[in-house]
Amino acid sequence: MDKIVIVMPAYNEAENIGPMITELFDEVFPKITGVEMHLLVVDDLSPDGTGEKVKSFQPKYKNLHLLQKQKEGLGWAYIRGFQYAMEKLGADAVMEMDADFQHPPRFVKPMVEAYLNGADYVIGSRYIKGGSVPKEWALSRKAISFFGNLFIRIVLVKPKLHDLTTGFRLTRVKGVMDKVDLEHLREPTRFSHKVDLLYQSTKNAKKIVEVPLEFAARTKEKSKFNWKEMISTFTVAIILGIMDKIKFIKFGTVGFLGFVVNFLALRFFRSIGFSETLAWALSTELAIINNYTLNNIWTFSEKKISGFKNTIVKFFQFNLTSTGAIIIQSLLGPLGVKLVGVRYDAIVLMVIIVFVVMPYNYTVYNLFIWKNWKLPWAKK
Repeated sequence: MDKIVIVMPAYNEAENIGPMITELFDEVFPKITGVEMHLLVVDDLSPDGTGEKVKSFQPKYKNLHLLQKQKEGLGWAYIRGFQYAMEKLGADAVMEMDADFQHPPRFVKPMVEAYLNGADYVIGSRYIKGGSVPKEWALSRKAISFFGNLFIRIVLVKPKLHDLTTGFRLTRVKGVMDKVDLEHLREPTRFSHKVDLLYQSTKNAKKIVEVPLEFAARTKEKSKFNWKEMISTFTVAIILGIMDKIKFIKFGTVGFLGFVVNFLALRFFRSIGFSETLAWALSTELAIINNYTLNNIWTFSEKKISGFKNTIVKFFQFNLTSTGAIIIQSLLGPLGVKLVGVRYDAIVLMVIIVFVVMPYNYTVYNLFIWKNWKLPWAKK
């Protein structure tokens, strides 16, 4: 039976932690079947006695754990909690959850059910049907939350996900959390570490599911939301967005050089009397050779193909997968020239490369040559 560990940072949450533990163990966990539920409270030696409160419940609940450490900030509380859950408790999945009831315990069950149905990463979403933010929030905060989340979706190019700033998430350990570089998350002392954690997790997860979350207002003490946290979160999102696109920028640069090679070779083959179709096919092959070489030593350098035999084999595979590009250009090129005239062949070539060939090539290179991507239906 899989073991799911809820990692719950709780600094100065003495008033909330008792009712939270009771509700989870007495009302929520008994309704969940098919998994073994655990709660790990991470206490940064709270001066209000949060840790002692947790200890008082441990004789009653055997699946209640406490990790106490020096105060380092929210991100480190989660990081140390995840590491403890995976290494000491043998967690198959870990779950992020607040101790202040902003994540109502009743929403744990649908998160777990999504995991049992095959999800690798489950997001408690405020911005899908059935989800919501507190009615008590001022209009300004609602606007900041909504548009801030929208901004991060755009920057990270995650249009299919609706809530990228939620802190209520469940992550499969094998193949997802165990591949996250926890020790080097950005801004681990702030809320913004969650953006980096989500960014890495969504890269690793094959199946991502959002379930509705009715986010609640704090009933005790004040919210930890502030402008510094918001600015930090936006900054991390922008940095990750740029980093995520560096590979494609390199790929585009190589593609441009391939265009130059293609264009010059096309002119040359025409000048020596080759047919239009043959000229396009040969010039495309020269561009493919250029692209293979530069992509291997630059764009996909982290997975550089080396060794004479392996290089030759991969080159033939590269040509095979690039056959589509040859066919595309050999068919669309002459057709385009017929439609607009030979003097516009450079424009025709650029349109074909940018809008058809580049997306095609980038996809097949990542899937079959350097294997950065996996097909959705591929086995784990």
